[in-house]
Amino acid sequence: MVLTQVLRHLPKITDPALLVGLENSDDAAVYRLNDDLALVVTLDFITPVCDDPYLFGQVAAANALSDIYAMGAKPLLALNIIGFPDCLPPQVLTQILQGGAAKVQEAGALLVGGHSVSDDEPKYGLAVVGLVHPNDVWSNSAGNEGELLYLTKPLGSGVLISAMRKGAIATHDELWRSLCHLNNDAYEAARKVGISAATDITGFGLLGHVMEMARAGSRDILIEYSSLPLYSQLCEFIDKGIVPGGTERNRAYVEAACPDLANLTPNQVAVLCDPQTSGGLLISVDAAKAEELELAFKHKGVFYARIGKTLKGTEGKIFLKTEACI
Repeated sequence: MVLTQVLRHLPKITDPALLVGLENSDDAAVYRLNDDLALVVTLDFITPVCDDPYLFGQVAAANALSDIYAMGAKPLLALNIIGFPDCLPPQVLTQILQGGAAKVQEAGALLVGGHSVSDDEPKYGLAVVGLVHPNDVWSNSAGNEGELLYLTKPLGSGVLISAMRKGAIATHDELWRSLCHLNNDAYEAARKVGISAATDITGFGLLGHVMEMARAGSRDILIEYSSLPLYSQLCEFIDKGIVPGGTERNRAYVEAACPDLANLTPNQVAVLCDPQTSGGLLISVDAAKAEELELAFKHKGVFYARIGKTLKGTEGKIFLKTEACI
């Protein structure tokens, strides 16, 4: 990825209070204020995923808030980030902001301002500040050998959004419910049980974020393809050749770390590398706690699937199996 190359040229930050910075492509930065409190800070915005401005605002806000939950924190404050064309009526922007505000309120955070610029293409998102105890920060660093991996939303949003943009499908209720759904319940269930690592699945696709988890923890990871949860109609549209442009970039990003990728069908690669919007949490948990975590998910009504496990290897490789292997 171009951004990865660019970030390598930035000066390294060494500050004992900075608990999480740029090193491992984590979901947010974490700064310790004192022994009992740390700030978690993130920023994310997206271009429209639908024609409904209120729905777009909801999805964009849920997508940004997810980074806070992925770090084990609770959202506190949010600021709007807006790019908006002069040619569109102001009421469209009003609806976008109303959708975002509804999600911030649902998260229990305060929307306290923001910044806008004139832009040819609408863009919307949030800068979010969260709070966490310094000892309770989650990172994307994979845990010990033999831990189990859980995913809390289906895959395939990139393909389905592309299908709607091409007019191949009018809408997809399952997708919109999922994309608007906050990852707060999954966060609360995982916090109650105690997990080893977490991240959320967004633009780099499942394999991209799994690779970052593997590399950050110097741990190999096995993904069971047959266990992956997929949105309905996903394979139908992949069969028709509806695949986002970002899929190929994501494949190139993970190719060196994933020796089994060459053995998969193009359709399987399209699923694994599909760039996601407002995806689920990817959680690594000790196998001894797996049953407890699943019960906590069920109690909270959280969608989940067990999709893989951490391995003994230390090279940050991803191995793929298309048959049951857990």
